[in-house]
Amino acid sequence: MKNWWKSGDPWIWLTAASVTLSILAVVGLLFLIAVNGLGHFWPKPVLEADYESSHLIGEIYDQETVAASQLAASGLTFDSDRVTRYLLKTGNRDLFGSDFHWLIADQFKNKQYPKDLMVIERREWGNFYGYLVAVKENGKVISEGKAAWNELQKRLKRTLKIYGWIREIEKSKIGSINASLEDLRLDKRRLELDHDNDPKKLAAIETQKAALLARSEKFNKKLRQLYFAMNRDSLTAKVMDGRVADIPLAKIVHAYRPNAMSLMDKIQFYGMKIWEFLSDDPREANTEGGIFPAIFGTVIMVILMSIIVTPIGVIAAIYLHEYAKQGWLTRTIRIAVNNLAGVPSIVYGVFGLGFFVYFVGSNIDEWFFSTALPAPTFGTPGILWASLTLALLTVPVVIVSTEEGLSRIPRSIREGSLALGATKAETLWRTVLPMASPAMMTGLILAISRAAGEVAPLMLVGVVKLAPSLAIDAQAPFLHLDRQFMHLGFHIYDVGFQSPNVEAGRPLVYATAFLLVAVIIILNLAAIWIRNNLREKYKALETA
Repeated sequence: MKNWWKSGDPWIWLTAASVTLSILAVVGLLFLIAVNGLGHFWPKPVLEADYESSHLIGEIYDQETVAASQLAASGLTFDSDRVTRYLLKTGNRDLFGSDFHWLIADQFKNKQYPKDLMVIERREWGNFYGYLVAVKENGKVISEGKAAWNELQKRLKRTLKIYGWIREIEKSKIGSINASLEDLRLDKRRLELDHDNDPKKLAAIETQKAALLARSEKFNKKLRQLYFAMNRDSLTAKVMDGRVADIPLAKIVHAYRPNAMSLMDKIQFYGMKIWEFLSDDPREANTEGGIFPAIFGTVIMVILMSIIVTPIGVIAAIYLHEYAKQGWLTRTIRIAVNNLAGVPSIVYGVFGLGFFVYFVGSNIDEWFFSTALPAPTFGTPGILWASLTLALLTVPVVIVSTEEGLSRIPRSIREGSLALGATKAETLWRTVLPMASPAMMTGLILAISRAAGEVAPLMLVGVVKLAPSLAIDAQAPFLHLDRQFMHLGFHIYDVGFQSPNVEAGRPLVYATAFLLVAVIIILNLAAIWIRNNLREKYKALETA
């Protein structure tokens, strides 16, 4: 036994067991997040039951078993020490105030799941639960009874198509015109600042403005027609307390009957909801709809950060390893670089806000965007400053990794290149750096992993709860570095801790967290693939 301990085998097994436990913990956590997040989009059955003196309709959203003593304040008595209770989502927040209620499971009576119970997902006020009574056109009943459901689906499809046209005109056509009008306003402002009163220039600006306003009026006229057509239809539905409510179809996203769905219908609906989650904009204080702007903002920010941090980190590492005199000053710089990796990220955020936004951004506005002042252009948080801040946060990782890669290259490679007549710069550029490129990619992978999950500094230098426009669009200059953006990490914080409806937002926290991990994995896999190709390409030289 003593020899076995001295051989070191126990430590090998202990290390293997620790790695295995870590992998199992990570996989288990991802599985838990995936189940709680992605399961939210599956259409759940809708319950109808009597509860004490009330009649209830809703989804069983969650359930838990608690001690009976915790419910003593309710005045009820229980036969056992443990009581099961349901979190029932009754929806209809505009009618009942709260759409979630904790209810005792044993108190439900006459539970049933009628096939004609309807769920309506609305653009505001959350879900609606009830029975369809009639479909109306301009206030007049068009269909009622059993035929009303098919009529509703047909008219809802028409309404959603019109809604898509309206969004296209508002975001693309009207948005482009408004951007051009803003450019003309700035041109006129520039003439005023330059004291240039040339009537020809002013007349040209007014002519272009008149043409743009005429185009805008045409689109506004079209929009008024579309809004009138979209607001034509409505439905009447009966809720759980017997009241009848009218709902315009313009406020409806989906209307479905989960209790009547077959397995294939549920699978199709689930796929549609997943795609909507990935591709749509958020609504209802980010607790409904999709998270595409957050995905887009996260990916663009990481790409910009990678473009900035890689050359800075590589150049710094090359200087420290290849050119700097190895003495106490260089050692001090290396210690400082290593210590920078441990600085809290919020400190970088404060530095980015003070230096990049307030100092650099304000000066850029004065030099290049004075016509837009006092409205700031770059003197306000934006995606450029967020990328620069995270580049500073992750540059120590790239420096250390690149230096390690440079130190692993055999000295004979450098000497052989110099002996063949190459200069030091040519040796570095054509031989050393290509061989060290896998180490550079390793540093970039670590930088991406850290930067994609950071939230605290981004709250100060660019991230917002809801960004009306993406950082990349069809309007010149196409890449808008001054715009604020949404981020998956901040979206998780906002929905989980700042949402007015915590229960509704909880599944989206899991789904967004799972998606953030997936985005990081995809970005890392792309970098790992590039690194492995580079490693195989220069493997022969390293072993020479």
